[in-house]
Amino acid sequence: ASLLKEHGYHTACIGKWHLGVDWVKLPGKSVTELNIETADQVHNVDYAQPFANGPTAAGFDEYFGISASLDMVPYAFLKDDRVTELPTEDRNFPLMLGREGSPTRLGPAAPGFQADDVLPVLTSEAAAFLRRRATAKEPFFLYLPYASPHTPIVPKPAWQGKSGLNMYADFVMQQDAALGELLDTLDQQGLAQNTLLIVTSDNGCSPQAKFDELLAKGHNPSHVFRGTKADIYEGGHRVPFLVRWPAVVKSGQTSSRLLCLVDLMATCAEMLQTDLPDGAGEDSVSFLAALQGASTEQPRSAVVHHSINGSFAIREGDWKLALCPGSGGWSAPRPGKDDVSGWPAVQLFRFDQDVGETKNLAEAHPEIVARLTERLEQFVDDGRSTPGTPQSNAVEVDIWKAGRAAHAPVRPAKVKRRS
Repeated sequence: ASLLKEHGYHTACIGKWHLGVDWVKLPGKSVTELNIETADQVHNVDYAQPFANGPTAAGFDEYFGISASLDMVPYAFLKDDRVTELPTEDRNFPLMLGREGSPTRLGPAAPGFQADDVLPVLTSEAAAFLRRRATAKEPFFLYLPYASPHTPIVPKPAWQGKSGLNMYADFVMQQDAALGELLDTLDQQGLAQNTLLIVTSDNGCSPQAKFDELLAKGHNPSHVFRGTKADIYEGGHRVPFLVRWPAVVKSGQTSSRLLCLVDLMATCAEMLQTDLPDGAGEDSVSFLAALQGASTEQPRSAVVHHSINGSFAIREGDWKLALCPGSGGWSAPRPGKDDVSGWPAVQLFRFDQDVGETKNLAEAHPEIVARLTERLEQFVDDGRSTPGTPQSNAVEVDIWKAGRAAHAPVRPAKVKRRS
């Protein structure tokens, strides 16, 4: 946002921020830094005060949305640097409509705030923003991180049952319709031709979608890929990336080029015909040529993956090396849940032969394991994966830490005996 703002763009963020804001804490109170507040901390914030270091401090001219995921407090809308209405009530919401089980966190909520209103409200705000910008002279950048279809899974009544699969699929259909509204708005306002529109996701599908129900009806949210959100496997990382830019991108074309969401930075810089500072976008590679259909080359030769427990993987061409014995996440074998002490410490997969990551080729190709390990170590040493001046890492990086922990034997649960 700051890069585009420096080049004359009006910038806006509408949606789920979840990159941290600095709330004003009540006297003598504290919250958990870099974590989710515990139940005894959710009332330690003075929500009447503006917060610092939110979107408007990160290059955005305006902001409307919620502070984090919709299962995290406060349950309130934010505008620029404050709540639109004080969260004076304590409430929570079901993780999926019509299901028993753990609800979202109990905590501060604005009166009248309802989880199922968030998707339509964000869509309405985004459409209003586009209408305002249609008559403005300067170009615009809109970052629209929806909170859906993350939990709580709360489709509006009109969408419930529409998919014939389950409530999660209904929610996805409602999300698709919301995007359709914004496409229509761009068309109606005469903005479509020269607006680069990107629709993508930050991770794969969560198990909260109830994979068993969906699979029983012939639908796999992970397609042919193994695993789910949070995993080191492709089901946790490989996501759709859809583009509409009629003035530049030929309709119907696809690209097999490897890209990562961090590549948006370098792509925007090339579009602006400017160079990034050496210490910015250290892992970003422009894919503008792919959008223009002018190149089939593969300038990004590798990408680094990371799972929720800290396991690392590196992808290069058709090869992927995972430095852990299991999923590193939420699907079996789960770290800390399943015994992987007898498994190899690393996993090597070849996508052109095994896109489902079913066969570990590490023993058959030790030279590939060694080469990819060395390359990942070099990225860590350099503090970057692109050419340029080496950068300092924010923390000490141990690419083997999670894998070693996963190899620790899983101790059997203690059984409480009856007297």
